[in-house]
Amino acid sequence: MMRGLYTAATGMTAQQVNISNISNNLANVQTTAFKQSRVDFQDLLYAHSQDPNTGATAGTQVGMGTRAASTQAIHTQGSIANTGVKSDVAIQGKGFFKVTLPSGEVAFTRDGAFRLDGEGNLTTQSGYKTGIRIPKDATDYEIKPNGEVWAQGLNDTKPKKIGSFQLTRFLNPAGLKAIGGNMYKTTNIAGATATGIPGKNGLGVLAQGHLEKSNVNVVVEMMNIVQAQRAYEMAQKGVQAADEMTRMANQLYK
Repeated sequence: MMRGLYTAATGMTAQQVNISNISNNLANVQTTAFKQSRVDFQDLLYAHSQDPNTGATAGTQVGMGTRAASTQAIHTQGSIANTGVKSDVAIQGKGFFKVTLPSGEVAFTRDGAFRLDGEGNLTTQSGYKTGIRIPKDATDYEIKPNGEVWAQGLNDTKPKKIGSFQLTRFLNPAGLKAIGGNMYKTTNIAGATATGIPGKNGLGVLAQGHLEKSNVNVVVEMMNIVQAQRAYEMAQKGVQAADEMTRMANQLYK
């Protein structure tokens, strides 16, 4: 009976993780380029009072509950929204922008809500540089689908190329480490990387004046949170039942 108590409790703990993950998905439904994640579960060790294939029975195997084994980000393309802001850039297809953190480390993001700082650098909302700098005398600039950045200054008769974006693609983007701020760092399980010109070698193209929206489906997440709540309630009933059985057994000694 005590085993049942702890087994049911593992179900409650696992569903707490699940509800926290779903809540995070819903909280980021308006976050640019956010990728929803899911929780994967595993059953725990089994108590074998009789192994399978012994005698004429299939054995006796009683599980000891479940646990949240991992979370996995779902890197599907979010919808593309037209913002009309020149510094906004969306990736249509695979790939990540490479940015430089204040520590000098490299991070990756699909959030193209860039801004110009006081020196003309095109940066993320947190001020991380993308490697593109717009001249201060520029009257206009354009980011082409292939990543080339063209600008025209006051004394220029026509636009000139001032730099270009490159994208990085990962074999297993779900293996990237999320560090907050719509940023990721590479890991050993992210797999092979490929960096190149947008639109080539399987990389997506850029769309200036657009942003990629979150890929969270609110309706699906609301159904998921109801299912998680019901699973939590059922595990709770298991705890209550085990507790009641323990109480009844204790009364036998009175």
